[in-house]
Order: sequence, then C-alpha cells, then structure tokens
Amino acid sequence: MSAPENARAPLIGITTYGRDEKGRFALPVEYVDAVRRAGGVPVLLPPGEACVAELIERFDGFVLSGGGDVDPARYGGDAADPRVERVDAERDAFELALAKAVVERRVPALSICRGCQVMNVALGGTLHAHLPDAVGEAIAHRPAADDGDERLRHPVAVEGGSRLAALMGTMRPSPVSWHHQAPDRVAPVLRVAAHADDGTVEALELPEHPWLVAVQWHPEMSAAEDAEQQRIFDGLVAAARERRSAGRE
Repeated sequence: MSAPENARAPLIGITTYGRDEKGRFALPVEYVDAVRRAGGVPVLLPPGEACVAELIERFDGFVLSGGGDVDPARYGGDAADPRVERVDAERDAFELALAKAVVERRVPALSICRGCQVMNVALGGTLHAHLPDAVGEAIAHRPAADDGDERLRHPVAVEGGSRLAALMGTMRPSPVSWHHQAPDRVAPVLRVAAHADDGTVEALELPEHPWLVAVQWHPEMSAAEDAEQQRIFDGLVAAARERRSAGRE
C-alpha cells in the first residue's frame, strides 16, 4: 500500500538557469543535494513555464536559484548599463511571476542570490545594478573573474530575532559569496535580516509569511560541510512538509 499523499516527502521546485548557447537548461548539483539532505524531493523548473498557478498547487515549496542579473528595466533602473550581466527576459518573467505567487499563496520559499533580488523586485523593491558603485570594494562579494575561486567568503551580521538567526544558530556566519547586484530600496513588506560589514543587504524575510527567506549568499555551495547553511534548507523542507500535512490550506 502506498503512503498517504501528505506523508510523502515534500516536492521542492528549484528554478534553473536560462537556456545556454546550445539551448540547454542547467543548474549546479549543490542545490539538488542540499534539498535531498533536508528530506525533500527536488524538481527542476526551467524558465518559460506559463502555468505558475499550477506549479503552486503541485509543489510544497520552492527555491529561487542564483544566476545572471535582473533586467534593470524591471525596477526602473538603467537598462543600458553595460555592466549588467547575463540578462534573460524569459527567466525574469517566469521567476517574478513565481515570486509573487509564493507570496500570495503563502508557499514556503528560499530565494538565493539572484533569487533574493527577484523577490525584492517582485514585491516592489529596487536593486543596485552594480554593487561596487554603492558600497565600494573593501569587501569582495564575488571572486575576481580570473582567479577561479568559487569559495570566496565574508562575514555577515544577522539580525537578532530573525528567522534566519534561529535557523542557523549564529549571528555571525561567513558564507560563500558570489553576487554582482543586491537590494537597494527594500520592498515595504520585506524586513532586512542580515547585512555585510559594508552595509550591503545580505538577507530579507517576509514577517507575515509562514516561511520566506531570501539570502544574497550561496548556502548551497557550502551546505555539505557547513551545518549552519544546511539548516536553511532543512527549514525550508520542514515548512514544506508542514504545509503538505496541513493540506496546503
């Protein structure tokens, strides 16, 4: 006899990168591994899906993954800025719609790097299109293009009383960082949950939502050996399981 639907492992939809030059969709395996370690079943969601409402009904939680820059035209910025990288109109449209839907339908969601930026824009915020213009270069938020170091880290200060602090069990993690943009004007409904020492907004939460966390860093890149970062995925999957058990009310 099969297990009752609500007893099954929660389904976690993970957005993928856009189409590459060969027409393929891809995503680093670390996202999948982190969800699996947390007890969820990961399912990759490529850009271009029009039936966002159906996804919301089928899945118990979501991860909005990292990637290229959000088009500044989406938040009133300078779309002609030559420093904006890897803009993908198809991906922007899909993920902005998905971000709005998880908020409206109160579905657990973890937004990572680009995903954090997408969530802020979807809810009415803006971005620093080129972060060094706003905070300088005292802290490197991503590796130099020629050094190949995928594990650049810097400390962040987590706000006391935040969901993120409770999840990680620390107020001063040093996670892996790799981002070019960051929230500028934070959407009114969101709350800042962490800063870098240079003032960069590093995490956002939605207090009125059952479980919505957005981080600028990449927890998936160190979660295999870093329990603090894995606990973020554990929290997402636990919230998704609770939603499934409650009948997705």
